[in-house]
Amino acid sequence: MPLPSIGLISHGTSSGEGRRVIEALASAVTEDLLSRGLAQEVMLGHVDVQQPDVAEVLSALPHDSPVILVPLLLSPGYHMHVDLAEAIRAAGGADGRGAQGGGEREARRTSESRDIRLTSTLGPDPRLAQILAARLPNLEDEDQVVLAAAGSSDDRANDACLEMAESLAHELSRPVVAGFHAGGGDRLGDIVEQKRGSGGRVVLSSYLLAPGFFQDLASALIAESRDILTPPLLLDRAEAPSLLVEIVRDRIISAL
Repeated sequence: MPLPSIGLISHGTSSGEGRRVIEALASAVTEDLLSRGLAQEVMLGHVDVQQPDVAEVLSALPHDSPVILVPLLLSPGYHMHVDLAEAIRAAGGADGRGAQGGGEREARRTSESRDIRLTSTLGPDPRLAQILAARLPNLEDEDQVVLAAAGSSDDRANDACLEMAESLAHELSRPVVAGFHAGGGDRLGDIVEQKRGSGGRVVLSSYLLAPGFFQDLASALIAESRDILTPPLLLDRAEAPSLLVEIVRDRIISAL
């Protein structure tokens, strides 16, 4: 099989710092994949807010060799199951699924269709819990740890966040609950108010990939309190966590 081309697909953000850290992750992934001989080229695109969009990425990447799309998203929700799947079908992919779900199944293809494969999202993954744990301060016995997630109208995305809360609880050997800014899950603001009654600090573990709107909301939620908010998973534009690069690489290998 010829080397695949890779489309790294982020959500997109209007935050300048958010864009820079996503670009840093894409750069680190590109260097890793090319040095290992796993890709012929890598291109960054977005499902919302920014350009190029998914259609532009698929148009720009070679049509005569496999294309693997990796959603730089933490949970599988609407963007994964609708936006990306529809873009793949529109570009000539067989059914928009490819290796979705960890590479267990390759899409059926006809001679006229393109070989476009969609991997699973970055999360849930136990390695993300390791990064989240490293972002936390030294915890006191009374501290209440809350996984602060964006939330979604898609229950599959919220369920994935609940799974990550369990992974973080296992990593820390202490309870962790998940709270959501939006969608159908338990509201983050309500959980913070409830946990404040325990007497300890509320420590919000930011389950976001990059700075932006939801990180700002979480920051406002704990303003003028002794509660704590950790940075998102990507906090330094100069260096992406090696575990995140490893997760992306594993998603691609699963689709080969």
